[in-house]
Amino acid sequence: MILKILLSYICGYVNISVEGYFIERFINMCISKGILLWNIRREKSTYLQTNISIRDFKKIKSISKKTKCRVVINRKKGLPFILNRYKRRKIFVFALLVIILSIFTTSRFIWNIEILGNEKIETEEIMKELSEKGMVIGTLKNKIDTDEIIREIRLKRDDIAWMSIDLNGTNAIVKVVENTKKPEIVDKNDYCSIVADKSGVITKINARSGTPLVKIGDVVTEETVLVARLDGRKIYRNKICT
Repeated sequence: MILKILLSYICGYVNISVEGYFIERFINMCISKGILLWNIRREKSTYLQTNISIRDFKKIKSISKKTKCRVVINRKKGLPFILNRYKRRKIFVFALLVIILSIFTTSRFIWNIEILGNEKIETEEIMKELSEKGMVIGTLKNKIDTDEIIREIRLKRDDIAWMSIDLNGTNAIVKVVENTKKPEIVDKNDYCSIVADKSGVITKINARSGTPLVKIGDVVTEETVLVARLDGRKIYRNKICT
């Protein structure tokens, strides 16, 4: 019965009023002919309301004549009548379908890329790296392999300690943690030259090793070698008081 009611909704049904002195006979004849009536509401002995499918409604014409009952359609319900209601609004329905389809289609693409966590690394640098790996605005989300992109960028750059890419709707949120550069460790047993890091006048010299190249009263500029190294090793710049 439930299946038949559901089928009636798909194919369409009507709510009718039946009025007459032989209501019971009308119902019994419908049952004997296999006509389904549901949601029957009998307000008085000569009047009732019920639902009936469109196909069965065509069959009760002869029954109403035999039972001398008057049948009136109150409401039309079901899928066919809903579609018919919007038949005159084809442009509206078409526009609505286009909007729904557009939203569904555009939601599958990346339309915004946001970089977070970078302080020393320029945002343009990271965007360029992502672009080279195929992640640009307008790219289909299912074509983006975030794990592979992260792996390649981290292998290429030693200034990124950690990286993640989250695809959230039409947004790609890229988070980075910059790598802290280790300071250059100078061997205390290594020899070096002492170089001025600013301009000034020499007021005192106290060189415990190496060869002083300037005298008290000399005016020096930045990059002037003050004390020469003892051998040919690297030059390390140390801050010197003027």
